[in-house]
Amino acid sequence: MPSRPYRIGRSATGLGMFATKPIKRAAYIVTYRGPRLTDEESNRLEARGAAYLFEVNKKVTINGAPRYNVARYINHSCRPNAKPVGRNGGIVIVALRRIEPDEEITYDYGKDYFSYFKEVGGCRCAHCRRRRAAKRRKQRGAAARKTKRH
Repeated sequence: MPSRPYRIGRSATGLGMFATKPIKRAAYIVTYRGPRLTDEESNRLEARGAAYLFEVNKKVTINGAPRYNVARYINHSCRPNAKPVGRNGGIVIVALRRIEPDEEITYDYGKDYFSYFKEVGGCRCAHCRRRRAAKRRKQRGAAARKTKRH
């Protein structure tokens, strides 16, 4: 068995983190790592388009851009199976429920992330993509029924 409960692999939205063995509810998965930035430094980086910035509190933000931060591969979901938790001045990711092998590990990035992506075409998480696809199927079915009547 692998020592880590996860692997990095291809996801529908790019790269993602996937469970390699069952992960129990409330179990530690990984730590969000990187240099600690002041609010001023993080604002400067964000203005230049930096991603992977995780705000710990109003004064400290973790820059998760370095490759050694494997937590950067955890994707957003509106129906997550994990959550970030503040611990010892940092951030760790823990399971919200049991996560099965080969299931993608996800957490909710928060309101700011969601409002940004709502502006640029909507959320791209698996849950929202399935919901939009079901809505399109329903609309196509209604359009097909309408054309058959005429």
